[in-house]
Amino acid sequence: MKRLTLIRHAKSSWSDPGLSDFERPLNQRGNRDAPRMGQRLASADIHFDRMITSPANRAISTARLIAKAIGYPAAQIVTEPRFYEASPQTLLDYVRRLDDRDDHVALIGHNPAISLLAHHLCPEVPGDLPTCAVVRLACETDNWQALMPGRVMLLQLDYPKNRASPTE
Repeated sequence: MKRLTLIRHAKSSWSDPGLSDFERPLNQRGNRDAPRMGQRLASADIHFDRMITSPANRAISTARLIAKAIGYPAAQIVTEPRFYEASPQTLLDYVRRLDDRDDHVALIGHNPAISLLAHHLCPEVPGDLPTCAVVRLACETDNWQALMPGRVMLLQLDYPKNRASPTE
């Protein structure tokens, strides 16, 4: 079974107009929410074989905070330049080329691509995820190339303001 976790980066700051979009950091809420979502994953005993993130500051920061909470080594987080301003198809093409030895992979990126990819693979997922949302998907296959709509099931949809989260 292949498991794909899609994570929209946490809330970012717009307070410094001199920073480019790429350089924007997390704001106070983002710095609170990312570790919280990581703790929820840790409480559910979720571990990743690989974490791959957009190189944008807010995405890398989200990935590092979640990695710390779940005990994933920050040095092993992979940055993928194609994830910044990616289309959902770019992300899906990337996923389909993942190493089949990795059974659970997390992608950390941006909207609209993260939300649209999650919805494309599993229509139960809303088309616009809130910041720091975590969508865990699974597909009964041993091959990432087989990941396609109709074969993917939703394991979990969680986000910081989710009062129904089973881990809090």
